[in-house]
Amino acid sequence: PDEPTDLLLALDARISHVLVDEFQDTSVSQWELLERLTAGWQPGDGRTLFAVGDPMQSIYRFREAEVALFLRAWDEGLPNVALERITLTTNFRSQPNLVGWFNAVFPRDVPATSGPEIPALAGDAVTWHGFYDREAEARRVVELVGAAVGKAAILVRNRSHLDAIVPALKRAGIRFRAVEIEQLGERQIVQDLYALTRALTHPADRVAWLSILRAPWCGSSLEDLLSVVPANAGTQTIWELMQDKPSLSRIRDVLRPALDNRLRGTLRDRVEGVWVALGGPACVADATDLEDAGVFLDELEKLEEAGDLPDLGLLAQKLEKLWALPDVGAGPDAVEIMTIHKAKGLEFDVVIVPGLDRAPRSGEKPLLLFKSLVDGKLLLAPINETGSGDDPVYDYVRELDKEAEDVEAGRLFYVVATRAAARLHLLGCAKADESGEAKPPGKRSLLAKAWFVAAEHFPIAPAEDPVPAPSAPAPPPTQRRLPATFQLPPPPAPAQWAAPPEGGEEERIEFSWAGETARHVGTVVHRWLQRIAEDELEGWDAKRVESLRSRFERDLYRRGVQSPGPAAELVLTALKNTLVDERGRWLLGPNSEARSEYRLRTATRSLIIDRVLRDEKGARWIVDFKTSRHAGADVDGFLDRERDRYRAQLSRYAAALGDGRPALYFPLHQGWRETDA
Repeated sequence: PDEPTDLLLALDARISHVLVDEFQDTSVSQWELLERLTAGWQPGDGRTLFAVGDPMQSIYRFREAEVALFLRAWDEGLPNVALERITLTTNFRSQPNLVGWFNAVFPRDVPATSGPEIPALAGDAVTWHGFYDREAEARRVVELVGAAVGKAAILVRNRSHLDAIVPALKRAGIRFRAVEIEQLGERQIVQDLYALTRALTHPADRVAWLSILRAPWCGSSLEDLLSVVPANAGTQTIWELMQDKPSLSRIRDVLRPALDNRLRGTLRDRVEGVWVALGGPACVADATDLEDAGVFLDELEKLEEAGDLPDLGLLAQKLEKLWALPDVGAGPDAVEIMTIHKAKGLEFDVVIVPGLDRAPRSGEKPLLLFKSLVDGKLLLAPINETGSGDDPVYDYVRELDKEAEDVEAGRLFYVVATRAAARLHLLGCAKADESGEAKPPGKRSLLAKAWFVAAEHFPIAPAEDPVPAPSAPAPPPTQRRLPATFQLPPPPAPAQWAAPPEGGEEERIEFSWAGETARHVGTVVHRWLQRIAEDELEGWDAKRVESLRSRFERDLYRRGVQSPGPAAELVLTALKNTLVDERGRWLLGPNSEARSEYRLRTATRSLIIDRVLRDEKGARWIVDFKTSRHAGADVDGFLDRERDRYRAQLSRYAAALGDGRPALYFPLHQGWRETDA
């Protein structure tokens, strides 16, 4: 405070008002930042701090969130800012019967609330379902999903808690949308493409080569693999051992050009070309598999350098951080499946919470435990050396961590319960004692937090182990395995060109009439719109765009624009217009299914769609950005003519995707034109 930095002085002069949302998830470092930003504030100087949060929704301890900081601010304020307490008492989400249950189950932590804006519904708002068998629990989930009225969601504490539920839903033929549940690298189609990538970049990678021979698009049996690799194979590669196998002639013919042309062209094109030529797209289970394959190939394209991968491990790490897409064929009313953390902030008419009895995994003991203390100190404890006794300091810090996790579990239960607007279904399994009564669940489970309410809903267990009801047979596998003799179908007949009729309109190539500068402006605008969409608008406003003027000029100059000043002004105008336009912000803002620069390949051409996303009603939009400019009057007429100009292009996009509503967005005019699919 006695020697403020230049940064603090600059921020002190510029910042008058601070709003902190989700304040219950503040970390120690964020608290210290707030303290420093407000260090020079004085009472009555016109500056304000507004913090919003709910301590019962603090569930991000794994991100260093400290709910104690919220309570400290509630009691004491910040060192230089006195805070006025405001308690909200009206609920606008859940029906009154649910709110009453929340107030009864969480009386010590939640202030009494009411819901005068929402009418009460007949029937039980909260229903407990107690079981002694995991399969029976899964069958009840299927029944509840089938009977749900309105938008339904299945929420779980961990992804592993869906092990019995997802197969039961598939057996029942129920489509669902799993949001960030399955990692991209866990999908079979992605594993096959990853093996193909490894094989094409490293001919001596035996595991990868055997994997592609076993992949569904090669059709080799286990006996075939044994015949390929004899006991005396020595140091020969799988590719060398394949040469004298007549049954593998089709595969050899496809792979040979890709191997002969290693480091020529792009790795993505070689992998995708081999996959298509071997019939990979013919083996997919559904359209979602094709989408996941596209995500993998896009990521491969980002990581490759000069037609090769400098680090295969980096691609594997990326696959662990990417999520498989939800079922693209599921309608907008399909049941949602997600973790409780992912559902925070959302609401659903019907919420189904299975596996309440399941406790989180303990995990391996970390090498170093640490805990940030509110007073700015840090508590550290290294793991004890091998062969020595337990370290009391390490055990103490670990017990503190477990205690904090158990306390947070109560808040996690509150968060999942309050996602419901109409009905809440709570499910769990228990073990029976000698008298047949349910035993209390593990202390670290969510069920333990409400066992005083849930215990009476568990029936007496049968004297003998119940015979599980026979499950319906699983549907036949939808992933096809191609025979070794598979051949690609013949290509379609070549298109025949015919001269347009006299006076007719012929589709013109974009920018052929606009000049090189306009084409380069469009390229730069498209690139930055993609960047803003990837950031989901976070941190983007007119000031930031203006600060990038010199960057735009350099981009244009590199592309051959000798005097980039006026062209950069067009780029600035296009980006600023989009950021202040309500529709533009919707196009670039957060959307779980949005894709930018979406690449598609049809039988005759490759397509790249600027933006694909779904609206709140579930409709999919296919949007192309156009930097066309009109300086005269009748802008609407100009935009209508542009729509007619690009109607055929948008129709190709819609046909390639199978469904969707095509539209054009004009950043320079904040214009919007829809076309017929």
